[in-house]
Amino acid sequence: MANAEKANSLQIKTLHTRNLQMGKLSFLCIASYFKGNDFLRGMKSTGATVYLVTSKKHEDKAWAFDALDDIFYVQEDAENNWNMEDTAAGLAWLMRKKKIDRIVALDDFDVEKGAYLREHFRIPGMGQTTARHFRDKLAMRIEARDAGILVPAFSDLFHDEDIKQFTQTVASPWIVKPRGQASATGMKKINAANELWEHLETLGPNRHNYLVEQFKPGDVYHVDALSEGGKVVFSRVSHYLATPFDVAHGGGIFRSAVVPFGSDDDKKLQKLTSDVMSSFGMQYGASHTEFIKNHETGAFYFLETSCRVGGAHLAEMVECSSGLNLWFEWARIEAAVAAGEKYKLPEVRKDYTGIIVSLTRQQWPDTSQFKDPEIAWRMTDHEYHVGLIVQSTKRARVIDLLNDYVERVQRDYHASAPIQSKPNL
Repeated sequence: MANAEKANSLQIKTLHTRNLQMGKLSFLCIASYFKGNDFLRGMKSTGATVYLVTSKKHEDKAWAFDALDDIFYVQEDAENNWNMEDTAAGLAWLMRKKKIDRIVALDDFDVEKGAYLREHFRIPGMGQTTARHFRDKLAMRIEARDAGILVPAFSDLFHDEDIKQFTQTVASPWIVKPRGQASATGMKKINAANELWEHLETLGPNRHNYLVEQFKPGDVYHVDALSEGGKVVFSRVSHYLATPFDVAHGGGIFRSAVVPFGSDDDKKLQKLTSDVMSSFGMQYGASHTEFIKNHETGAFYFLETSCRVGGAHLAEMVECSSGLNLWFEWARIEAAVAAGEKYKLPEVRKDYTGIIVSLTRQQWPDTSQFKDPEIAWRMTDHEYHVGLIVQSTKRARVIDLLNDYVERVQRDYHASAPIQSKPNL
């Protein structure tokens, strides 16, 4: 998810001149979670040398070994963290014999790792300042606000008087959010000032790793995009039919569907996504950005973004809709930029798709009752999960199927698990 960092003072420059087009490009991919096999295969298809660094505990996972020239393991600590000084030292030994031209982080939790290593070894790509725009929810809000993009009223949690002023000037309810977690992990809804202060006490010395913002009731949308040359070259706008917060905290069933093509929502969110990517300094790569449409005003507010492919199998939903594998195309963009070539977007389809995913009571649920010809993808490799993607030329058909499926999943399969209330920071 490299970013040329042209827009800020920490632009990375190589220490010596290299003509990357003269030799075979080498990419070091970082994945502390088991994901990104399609990226690895996409990168290998460009003719590049592909290395992977992952956590030791993922040694037995079904990585795309056919696409890897080598794989290396990092022993994480008891909190699943990597010692980055040790990781850099290990990479330094590796680089004595193996050339590394680019570093790519495949998951949200690897963005800082990639930026740290690029900065240390002076490898081109997104540095630590820009990386914060895509990982730190406080940095995101400040950057969006300063760019004139609507965001819910918010405050950091550094200074007691600032927090007091926030509670006196911004109407509740509020949401306390961890600055560095993904999805709805670690969020808590607050209704009154005394409740907020009580909750902040429970955070102890980690309070500075959170923020508080006004809760805006509304529908949540997500835009999955690809950028190249500082511009969004592909985006697909979808609507969460159950918000991630409600799913995580209320035990709901995850659903999303592509919005009507050419609609006002589609046009506005494509434009807003371009504005976010531009103001945040994204030069090339994949992104997943979320907005909320306020119930009272209909205005769209920026919620968060990330420089990676969306999770929860949204990439599969986008592929069924567009024909584009976001992981594969992201790899092609990385390779093209590194080689100084122009990336060419493949032909894009416009089909309507929707996804439903739920935890289940059964270890390996039997989903044979779902037989509709519109089913384009079926989850088969995750125990205690059921998941389906439907595809049609008509959005109404997609919505009808999802409405039918949510009732059947709730009745025959659904289970819920409590969300982690105090995430590892």
